[in-house]
Amino acid sequence: MDERDAQMRHYAGKLAWEIDSWDLKLALDGAEPVTVIDARSPAAYAAGHIPGALNLSHRLMDAASTATLERTRLYVTYCDGIGCNASTKGALNLLRLGFRVKELIGGLDWWLRDGHPLEADAGATDPGCGCG
Repeated sequence: MDERDAQMRHYAGKLAWEIDSWDLKLALDGAEPVTVIDARSPAAYAAGHIPGALNLSHRLMDAASTATLERTRLYVTYCDGIGCNASTKGALNLLRLGFRVKELIGGLDWWLRDGHPLEADAGATDPGCGCG
């Protein structure tokens, strides 16, 4: 295998495992069926989340908590952003449970940076990271 082939496999692999906020927004607007999973704590989710996202903390992901999720859908996990790895832990958990999954690059930080909206529960306060 030459260097070019190795690079092509590397970059194709990244695109198979990650999604950016632009492509996620297009998917949510109907480009493809996708379910977004906020892998942070319920308090962090309440303080602000991607519209339509489900809250399923990475610490609670197991066969029972995911029993109602469709196995054929694509799931995109996210957390606060680059300084947090709850989305990575959530993606790994879902993958181990047999789901198709990608991770949102940059999490909520980059979602907001790109001008996309958040939803929040009335009266919720920001608990900080909430990734633990």
